[in-house]
Amino acid sequence: MEDLVLIGGGGHCKSIIDSLNDISEFNIIGILDTKENVGKIINGIKIIAEDKELEEYFKRGVKNAFVTIGGVGDNSLRIKLYQLTKKIGYQFPTIIDPTAIVSRTVKIGEGTFIGKGSIINTNVTIGSNCIINTGTIIEHDSKIEANCHIAPGATLSGAVRIGENSHIGTNSTVIQNISIGSNTVIGAGSVVVKDIDSNEKAFGNPCRAVKT
Repeated sequence: MEDLVLIGGGGHCKSIIDSLNDISEFNIIGILDTKENVGKIINGIKIIAEDKELEEYFKRGVKNAFVTIGGVGDNSLRIKLYQLTKKIGYQFPTIIDPTAIVSRTVKIGEGTFIGKGSIINTNVTIGSNCIINTGTIIEHDSKIEANCHIAPGATLSGAVRIGENSHIGTNSTVIQNISIGSNTVIGAGSVVVKDIDSNEKAFGNPCRAVKT
């Protein structure tokens, strides 16, 4: 098995460790996090150093990394760490929990996590550094661009488009053929029946953009 370092030691990290233990494809050498958390144990894996030590571990021969920080409506830190780690030269696996149902025709970018019980149907495309969280449903011909978080229980019907860096809240529903722009947040429990532009915050049933 190849060595893998994880970046970020919060709750989302626990989910990823659990999935990695079930697929047994990588040897997790440890977690990098902030200084005050060094030495803590997360689901049996130790926080071994600060995240500023990424380059040092790469020089030691660790070539695989995975960003294990979640995002609740703000993916900026995940994006920053992903870009930094990629610039150093790390490779990013795609991690798919064995309980997920993923069509053979699905295309998934590097560094993306597919969580427990997710269903991803035919001809879906998912970009890099995404979180497809527990129990999500993504129907046929949908496209999710890079750095998105589809939160637990969200349902995207057929041919939905989600722009990069966007967050689709827990238990949201997006009907077929809807487009949601980049850098947009859809609130939990929303029902999206019309297109939502980029750089918006929107919620409700029906979902509407909030004036800010």
